[in-house]
Amino acid sequence: MPAELLSVLVLVAVFALAMWRPVNMGAVALVAAFVLGTAYFGLDTGDIAKGFPGSLLVTLVGVTWLFAIAKHNGTVDRIVARSVQAVGGRVVLIPWVLFLLAAVITGSGAVSAATNAILAPVGLAFAQRYRIHPMLVGLSILNGTNAGGFSPISVYFSIVDGVLARSGVHVDAGAVFLATFLFNLVLNLAAFTIFGGWKLFGRGRVQLDEPAEAPGAARPRWAGAQILTVVLLVLLVVGALGFDLDVGFSALAAAVILTVVFPEQSKNAASEIGWSVVLLIGGIVTYVTMLQNVGVVDSLGGSIAGISQPLLAALLILLVGGLVSAFASTNAMFGALVPLAVPFMASGDIGVFGFVAALCVAASAVDSSPFSTGGALVVANTEEAERTKTFRSLMAWGMSMIGVAPLAAWLVFLVGPSLG
Repeated sequence: MPAELLSVLVLVAVFALAMWRPVNMGAVALVAAFVLGTAYFGLDTGDIAKGFPGSLLVTLVGVTWLFAIAKHNGTVDRIVARSVQAVGGRVVLIPWVLFLLAAVITGSGAVSAATNAILAPVGLAFAQRYRIHPMLVGLSILNGTNAGGFSPISVYFSIVDGVLARSGVHVDAGAVFLATFLFNLVLNLAAFTIFGGWKLFGRGRVQLDEPAEAPGAARPRWAGAQILTVVLLVLLVVGALGFDLDVGFSALAAAVILTVVFPEQSKNAASEIGWSVVLLIGGIVTYVTMLQNVGVVDSLGGSIAGISQPLLAALLILLVGGLVSAFASTNAMFGALVPLAVPFMASGDIGVFGFVAALCVAASAVDSSPFSTGGALVVANTEEAERTKTFRSLMAWGMSMIGVAPLAAWLVFLVGPSLG
């Protein structure tokens, strides 16, 4: 059996088994990577284990631990109340404020992982506190991150533009940014509709519920642990955006400092780290990384590039980009798939702007999958009672984006202009 077909069938079996029995999908994927890697591809276990995303583990552990401490010492409640106050207590505006904030941060040059790590914990605290669907809040952050992800100074666009430049192809940066921003805006409007956003209009304004210590007393002052937490969170944001410091290790450092200085408010927070989420994401990413390392992904891409119909080849490239990006590195997908379409773009068979915009959408929209860093952070920061439901909903949304986003982008940016 061809390696490409066998690899895809094994991945489907991993999903099916995890849905059939209550076993962690990541654990099943790790076993599949071991069996397929050693028995079929002849890899040793060290090569397979190298695919485990250690940096993602550090990010998930560090961020969820830090914000668990922030919840325990009351800092998150304070931040939520102040943020709602900033929008006049209008609950309906909260998802859109998060969307725009994510777009601005990422569009200013922050990596998407940093933006999601900063906003997801606070955003999900909004959801819990004000009874907003966690999917609506989570997707608003993820879609906002993608909306700003292709500004001319963003990390994603820099990668795409660099790959194109090496091939002698140039694209209008402003046009790509506008197109991807509007696409994600429409996508978030769809999420707003599906997950009860319009019902929030009926909620009107909410009263901030920071109770005073006694009837008639003034609002209680910020405690020392809360002040230090806010200072460390600000430093985390500044370090990530201004000095390119790793969010995961920075969050771990902040959590350690808080635990040392205020042990009573922090001692139980470590139990809230989403270890099952770490295993889930780590296992799936390890399996897909193994397929990349043995050339299965490149082989699939090469086969597609040999198709004589440019529009059909472009659609298949977009679908592959969406599929693999849902489980692995979006950055890696840009580097691998953009060169496959260069011959079509250089010959004029497909438009440069159209294909680049479509690929940007196809490869990033699936970042709402729970197997991506952003999706994993949404799941990990959802309240425990809703975590399983949110994971399943996010997986359904993310998996649908594998087909919906590439097809919609193909129709809008490639087929539409060709018909005109």
